[in-house]
Amino acid sequence: MNWFNKSKKSDPENDEVLLKRYRQSGDLAVLAELFQGYTSMVYYICLRYLQDGDLSKDAVMQIFEELINKVNRQEINQFSSWLYVLSRNYCLMQLRSAKKMTYTTIDEFMELPIVLHQGNENKEQQLTVMELCMEKLPLAQKQSIDLFFLNEKCYKEITDLTGYSLNEVKSYIQNGKRNLKICMEKNSEP
Repeated sequence: MNWFNKSKKSDPENDEVLLKRYRQSGDLAVLAELFQGYTSMVYYICLRYLQDGDLSKDAVMQIFEELINKVNRQEINQFSSWLYVLSRNYCLMQLRSAKKMTYTTIDEFMELPIVLHQGNENKEQQLTVMELCMEKLPLAQKQSIDLFFLNEKCYKEITDLTGYSLNEVKSYIQNGKRNLKICMEKNSEP
């Protein structure tokens, strides 16, 4: 991690100058100079989301490569804030593409009283209870939860697929999670 300690301090006024100079010249050295002041920030954002030092280092390099294209295509008012959002979104996309949102992680989002690492028998039973409870949900809630958690669709994709409004989708997911939790608590008790 020594290469992050070498990063220089960022300066918003200098950021604007460097950004303008890069847009005019296309010189990657200028973009690298701009990015160097933020490598530590980007690394720690990635580490927070990806939970792996090596993956986070790779992500920093990938984010720099994304900058090459995105800096010229997007309006940037404050580089540090824009880079933060870009880094966070990159990490979230990496998590989605790695398909980390599985049955096991659905419990983390829903804070269900289930521990899926207690053994295969218990895990199978809990998954069966979850499937039964999913069937008991109203259609709109079941559909929204299935698309969001199990098929990894975003709100916009769900609205396009179902025809529900954005607010309806959010409501169906929230109410569906609550109803699913209640059902699973009732059916998980011995």
